[in-house]
Amino acid sequence: MAANVEIYTWSSCPYCIRAKALLTRKGAEFTEYCIDGDEAARKKMAQRANGGRSLPQIFINDQHIGGCDDLHALEARGGLDALLQKVG
Repeated sequence: MAANVEIYTWSSCPYCIRAKALLTRKGAEFTEYCIDGDEAARKKMAQRANGGRSLPQIFINDQHIGGCDDLHALEARGGLDALLQKVG
């Protein structure tokens, strides 16, 4: 079973698009929460992300990864594949 990947986005956010593109290239299925203008959803996201309000916010198996740069840094360190294969 694949990892549970969740990503909070805004539809026109270039960082969100970039993060989703990396996940897609890796063959990861993910649940996207597009929260354009939804302050209640953003508040819920911020609680899960330890106060992080920037977008995107990415979670793998309920572990907070961070934003787009954090996801790409994880990939550069060689850690993303292992997380994506881990069963939640």
